[in-house]
Amino acid sequence: MTKNIYFASDFHFGSPDFAESRKRENRVVRWLDEISPRCAELFLMGDIFDFWFEYQTVVPKGFVRLQGKLASMSDAGIKIYFFKGNHDMWVNDYFTKEMGIEIVSDELIIEREGKTFFLHHGDGLGPGDPKYKILRKIFRNPVCQWLFALIPPRIGLGIANAWSSSSRAASSQEEVFMGEDNEWLVTYAKEQLAKTHYDYFIFGHRHLPLDLDLGGGSRYINTGEWLKFNSYAVFDGKHLSLKYFEKE
Repeated sequence: MTKNIYFASDFHFGSPDFAESRKRENRVVRWLDEISPRCAELFLMGDIFDFWFEYQTVVPKGFVRLQGKLASMSDAGIKIYFFKGNHDMWVNDYFTKEMGIEIVSDELIIEREGKTFFLHHGDGLGPGDPKYKILRKIFRNPVCQWLFALIPPRIGLGIANAWSSSSRAASSQEEVFMGEDNEWLVTYAKEQLAKTHYDYFIFGHRHLPLDLDLGGGSRYINTGEWLKFNSYAVFDGKHLSLKYFEKE
């Protein structure tokens, strides 16, 4: 049986409320059940959780169905990668110790079957959004994370969840394609191509499934999200495709 490589992002578990998040978690687990027999590698491209912060001995409660499924996949020999997104950049070593998952902080460049892949969640790349780029440096600063960890979990997680409730994932905002010249990640991909050739750029973050020809045999793929689209990408060793789960 041919083994595939799967890419998915922006599950935003925890948003907008417990009931909707649980439905989404069940749906993602059904998807993982379906792909597991054919899966060689799974790349979770960030914002899997709408908020995640690891204290030394405390992690956010919930999401046990997802964690159990990922653990069983890892135990079966499937290599899993977890990219830090802008909502779950405070992932530390819990998933590595418990499930053998490799944590990726920024970009990851890989080669599979003669094809090169540039992988990143997508936050902070390209032009625009200068305020977030400053916040990203602050939030990722080890000293700032250490200071936040001094806040008792009951208070710290409460503050974070309140902030998360006002996030884009909790809103009904519609994502619209802005045209290649106005898509920051497309601009970034083209800048990288001017220096080095990559066959595929795969990002999350944008919340809009996209498959764009960048010319010269290179493509830009955005994996979309699972609040509305249930979209993901799959590489079968020859072709990379954007697909949808349980969508008509």
